[in-house]
Amino acid sequence: MPSIEQQLEIIQSGTDQIVPLDELRRKLERSERTGEPLRIKLGVDPTAPDLHLGHAVPLRKLRQFQDCGHLVVLIIGDFTARIGDPSGRNSTRPPLSTDEIEANAQTYIDQAFKILDPDKCELRHNSEWLASLDFADILKLTSRFTVARILERDDFQKRYKEQKSISLHEFLYPLAQAYDSVAIQADVELGGTDQLFNLLAGRELMEKSDMKPQVCLTLPLLVGTDGVQKMSKSYGNYVGLTDDPADMFGKLMSVPDELMPSYFRLATTCTLDEIAAIEVSLNDGSAHPGQIKRRLARDIITLYHGQAAARDAEAAFDRIFKNRELPTDVPEVNIDWQGTVNDADNIYIPGLIATQELTASAGEARRLIDGGGIKLDSNPLPAKTYELPPEALQGKVLQVGKRKYLRLL
Repeated sequence: MPSIEQQLEIIQSGTDQIVPLDELRRKLERSERTGEPLRIKLGVDPTAPDLHLGHAVPLRKLRQFQDCGHLVVLIIGDFTARIGDPSGRNSTRPPLSTDEIEANAQTYIDQAFKILDPDKCELRHNSEWLASLDFADILKLTSRFTVARILERDDFQKRYKEQKSISLHEFLYPLAQAYDSVAIQADVELGGTDQLFNLLAGRELMEKSDMKPQVCLTLPLLVGTDGVQKMSKSYGNYVGLTDDPADMFGKLMSVPDELMPSYFRLATTCTLDEIAAIEVSLNDGSAHPGQIKRRLARDIITLYHGQAAARDAEAAFDRIFKNRELPTDVPEVNIDWQGTVNDADNIYIPGLIATQELTASAGEARRLIDGGGIKLDSNPLPAKTYELPPEALQGKVLQVGKRKYLRLL
């Protein structure tokens, strides 16, 4: 096990806040003295089936705790997912069905163990303790908090001032998450910067339950590939953990240069010394940003798909973007040309693209055409070219954006 100072250096790297830091040191000293590992908690609500690199940030930090000899307690919020975490929301989350929660939970677990060591992990579902609470238990729990305390949350304050509805059950979410900490006797709880209120609620409830309170550790939200907003599927700026390696490589090569140190720190297994050397080389110009970015893409793809897949993804990227060649494995589709033509015996190209799910809508396809983002056999379609006869399309490779290809047969 690393020394206390080494553990603190590893744990603090890439974190936003540790509340309180001196208490974390005391817990680490206790662990070293007694030989008992700390219990490191992360609660996740299975509200979506697939994870991206932003979701992996706390999992990477958990793995660091494991490598320091501590026990991770991964809580699947199958019960709290029925409420929906209001953190950062300006409206009430729609409820999920039990089947959706169970399916999402299994996908999350499968992907989380690509990062975590299952032998140093305790997997729990919070329905184990929350589902059995009766009304008297809930009244006792709610008596530990005040309405004023709950309304300190920025998101609740904002919605309240704007006279937007706040459902009463949303007030119970931080209480339920706090009860998770009591149930598993957490030493440390992790979360994003938007989770600090919930984490502190757990600390407060543990104190009021005559327990040693947990330390709250928050991590920055990973900025997406657009370099502007946090990584999110809804913003289209995400790199999914189950994305095809070639897609991952292309997405990661689009990450703005200034974000590379953050990605190395939050999304890879590089050591602190390696990251420091990368930052120095970027700042003094001794390394080309493009080469550093290639290393970033290879490192991340290797974590989730293996070294061979990373090499193949880089080679595919070079064929397409450096050598301007078409991919070697373009998917094919048979088109019912006669059934697709319009009254002018032409194919409406935006409709064809949307039907093949290469864009979300025909309107998006039109915008891409006008911006030069649609190509046939590597030749951009001229702006406003929305219709062509079938013979102009048949056998051609349709390219939508930078990474979507389809051979039309």
